[in-house]
Amino acid sequence: MKNLVLALGIFLVAFSAKAQEKTVTIKVTIENVMNDNGTILTSLHTNETFMKGGGMIDLAEKAKKGSLNFTFENVKPGSYAIMVLHDENDNKRMDFEANGMPKENYGMSNNEMAMGPPTFADAKFEVADEDLELTIRF
Repeated sequence: MKNLVLALGIFLVAFSAKAQEKTVTIKVTIENVMNDNGTILTSLHTNETFMKGGGMIDLAEKAKKGSLNFTFENVKPGSYAIMVLHDENDNKRMDFEANGMPKENYGMSNNEMAMGPPTFADAKFEVADEDLELTIRF
């Protein structure tokens, strides 16, 4: 009986800690979408997933000239980066010119556009305990 009470107590403490874990919502506005072709692909990344395929959360929406809004929900505190691709031909990947330059528009959090591939350090932002609103420009 004593072991049952102890196990039940541990379960309740673990359950209440999980229930109190705060998550936030990140609202992202994508600006300067050049046309209505294809799809806008948006991914929330950690350092471990950045530039290695899919993100922690991946979203997609039909492209619309002008701006689009995306919402990442239930995001736990930590360091993240957002990458966005205008996949104009809907092949689910970035296409490149023969010289290695991207054919399709892309962007990332912090709007850092240095020469060469993006880095997590340039794109990262911190999620704490408040909802965020970010703007990414192609």
